[in-house]
Amino acid sequence: MKHWCVWVWFTAGLFMACSSENQWLDTALNLAGDNRAELQKVLDRYKEEDGDKYRAACFLIENMPFHGAYEGKALENYRKYFSEYVSFPYSRHVQELIDSLKRADGEFSINQLTYKRDIMTVDSAFLVNHIEWAFKVWREQPWGKHVDFDTFCEYILPYRIGDEPLSLWRKEIYECYSPILDEFRKTDEADNPKVAAQLLMDTLRKANYRNTALFPVGPHLGPDVLKWHTGSCREFTDAMIYVLRALGIPCGVDRVMVLGDNNASHFWNFVLDKEGKTYIANLPYEEVWSKAEEYSISRGKMYRATYSIDKEAVRKLGKYSDVYPAFRRPFFRDVTALYTGSRNWTVALPDSLLSGQFREGDMVYLCLANRLQWQPIGYTFFKKREARFEDVGGGALFTLAAWNGKEYAAVSSPFLLERETGKIRFIVPEAEKQELVLYRKCHLTLSVLFNDRMIGGVVEGSDRADFGWKDTLLLIKEAPYRLYTVARLKSDKPYRYMRYKGADGCFCNISELAFYENTEDTIPLYGEIIGTPGSFEDNTHEYLNAFDGNPDTSFDYIHPDGGWTGMDFGSPHRVEKVVYTPRNEVNFIYKGNLYELFYWGGGKWNSVGRQMAVSDSIVYSGFQGALFYLKNHTAGKDERIFEYKDGKQIFW
Repeated sequence: MKHWCVWVWFTAGLFMACSSENQWLDTALNLAGDNRAELQKVLDRYKEEDGDKYRAACFLIENMPFHGAYEGKALENYRKYFSEYVSFPYSRHVQELIDSLKRADGEFSINQLTYKRDIMTVDSAFLVNHIEWAFKVWREQPWGKHVDFDTFCEYILPYRIGDEPLSLWRKEIYECYSPILDEFRKTDEADNPKVAAQLLMDTLRKANYRNTALFPVGPHLGPDVLKWHTGSCREFTDAMIYVLRALGIPCGVDRVMVLGDNNASHFWNFVLDKEGKTYIANLPYEEVWSKAEEYSISRGKMYRATYSIDKEAVRKLGKYSDVYPAFRRPFFRDVTALYTGSRNWTVALPDSLLSGQFREGDMVYLCLANRLQWQPIGYTFFKKREARFEDVGGGALFTLAAWNGKEYAAVSSPFLLERETGKIRFIVPEAEKQELVLYRKCHLTLSVLFNDRMIGGVVEGSDRADFGWKDTLLLIKEAPYRLYTVARLKSDKPYRYMRYKGADGCFCNISELAFYENTEDTIPLYGEIIGTPGSFEDNTHEYLNAFDGNPDTSFDYIHPDGGWTGMDFGSPHRVEKVVYTPRNEVNFIYKGNLYELFYWGGGKWNSVGRQMAVSDSIVYSGFQGALFYLKNHTAGKDERIFEYKDGKQIFW
């Protein structure tokens, strides 16, 4: 991989000298070595035969030096993770599959593979096949008349998506999915590629997808993603691209390098309608293509993956030896403005707000938080005594940083860019301290859904096992904010049977439930666990989990309505207290875990101290107005920066 990076920058240096398109092509052909003759065959074939196909061939070849694929024995071991997950029992956790494959094949690393460059391996027959099929679908489909040549080259023509093995995938996929559009082609809407994309997505969504981000990091899989339906957002977006491009629909993948409120990158599909407007979807979770500006994830910077290299970026960056790795190979375009719409902001900080000395032209990076790091998501050049970033989406906390080739250094205080107004608010610790009562180390993300599912749930008591007659003792009106919520019941009546019944549409999601005779009791009542059997997808989320004493397990009823879990005490008991835990992602404070609180000041994270939690909350003394980060040294990895205001954690 190291040699590949050196080679890339060597060719980038050569391309800097190119002042015309022919020189870019000539440089690529020179880099082909013994394979030049194969590429020349394609150019010679189309030069007199078809001007558009010749230009398309030039487009592919001049950008080919930067593309390639991995090969090697270990590649098949990597692909097993996805192929074997297809039939892996739902009742078992995906980690069991991972551990099994590690025992059988050893730990996988992409460094075990060999990288083969397309410019030195692609033959004429392969390239001609892809060009012919791409032009066939572009020229024959009724919506093709709305797709201009440049859009065709970038978002239909490419023979590959990423670094997957080369294959002749177009014909097979076209013949499989084209019949779905036969009736549509006869309608008045047949000239709109977005409508065609909707019909194809409707079909793709019928498959059974199994999402996991736990597999090792490796190359793209190729068109096999269409038969496996396993992996993460990268594999699912690839599946959509293969189908849409095989049918001549301009599409691709947009992404964020890191989410503005999560420690992860994210990919999603885009498609262009007949007017060239962008619509997006996340397969298989969204039913329809929606407008880009309606996408709630649009914070910071959004980028569109391209086959062609950004030649202007190469020229600008060529003189810098210390470019942050994510920007060294600019096969993407900044499309932030398509997503932010009227909420598209400029961030401009004068040198008076920056630490360190900057010279005209120095690179400055815009960063978002990723755990205890600040990850660059965009760059600019220091000019006229300020760092100015155009096209930025708000609603997130940023900082600016410099990169020296090995590490970054923050050069500004963290600041919030308000989503609706574009105003900037700096976060700087004050001299005075305050008491911080902390219940979580991360915002709830998926748990927001789980927590909200408890709203409308009820605790009921009855003397009948079927709850044909019952009293409602507690109505949950707010989503829980801590691991254990204590509720006091006002009824003096004893009951033999008590239960928690989830609200309609909530799958009775609950992690823990306990009944106490007296408010001061620490040992709950015991009896026979009762409830509605059946859990969604597998048998590991049954109603019994609500009484196993483990907040990491939960009840996830197989139906959205009617689920409940409870206890038969054997004889009537008066219950004064109920304690419940929502289904969660283990981001609350856990008794017995070791935590450490940090605050940002002086351009770095500073430790406030470590504590062993003795309950579901911990208490610290910290500076007012500071930015904090709570790390769990015992378990878990999801942690986010937060402010503390009015007695509450505000996560970013």
